[in-house]
Amino acid sequence: MSRDHYQALLERCNGLQPVPTAVVHPCEAHALEGALEAARLGLIAPLLVGPRDKIEATAEALGVSLGDLPVEDVAHSHAAAERGVALVREGRAEMLMKGSLHSDELLHAVAAHDSGLRTERRLSHVFAMSVPSYHKPLFVTDAAVNIFPTLDDKADICRNAIDLLKVLRVERPKVAILSAVETITAKLPSTLEAAALVTMSHRHQIEGALLDGPLAFDNAISLEAAQTKGIDSEVAGDPDVLLVPDLEAGNILAKQLIYLAGAEAAGIVLGARVPIVLTSRSDSIRARIASCGIGTLLASARLERALASLAG
Repeated sequence: MSRDHYQALLERCNGLQPVPTAVVHPCEAHALEGALEAARLGLIAPLLVGPRDKIEATAEALGVSLGDLPVEDVAHSHAAAERGVALVREGRAEMLMKGSLHSDELLHAVAAHDSGLRTERRLSHVFAMSVPSYHKPLFVTDAAVNIFPTLDDKADICRNAIDLLKVLRVERPKVAILSAVETITAKLPSTLEAAALVTMSHRHQIEGALLDGPLAFDNAISLEAAQTKGIDSEVAGDPDVLLVPDLEAGNILAKQLIYLAGAEAAGIVLGARVPIVLTSRSDSIRARIASCGIGTLLASARLERALASLAG
């Protein structure tokens, strides 16, 4: 049975104010079209950042008008990344959206010591996946930012994902910590780190979720596979989050789900002061819209916390 897991997410955005969003270097058709469609749906209020002539030429090629959308005219993609970050720092934008520049170019500007966007958390990426054969949304992390995460990095990657799931109203997210096998062995360091993360959760160093690992992909996703191997786990067969050993494993997993299982993948970077919508050039418009929807929910939750703090 095919399931659309993005529809409920987008419905939750109904009634929310569009989030002022710095769209960085939208100089390619899909990048600009995704931002404009998100604006049309009331998810974002775009501030287009990049070379004005290229942005206008892209709009003309698409056959659309930019109307009165503000354009921050800068010379090139590097300057666009810096200006997008500055717009957040100045309070004019509450979210960043990647256009047609390299991810590391944008994230380098975000991670700079003087960016004003850094927090105590490690930056990490989450794929929010709508997999037709799976019974609920599935979140894969980190498949785009941290290449070889340390144990401490993985703890932050886990915390970031848990915080996201809380905003999406999953009260107690189930996190499957993946490796190639489900047994703990010194031959595979990822199994040791998985066991350490589970212990950290038991000792409240990672809070708000149910963690289990190491789990191989089959017994993480399939309760029958777990039972066949004698694994007793509340997470097996029902994870919300798949925490992967490293970027290579995560990227391969996510792309297998997209290209072999017909999944769609929205992308968001967490751990900065504001959400960062991070999409791929090959992403569909619908995946870009879902990414913006997640960012809108995160930005709205951040604003609510800030208002509650002021009121308190």
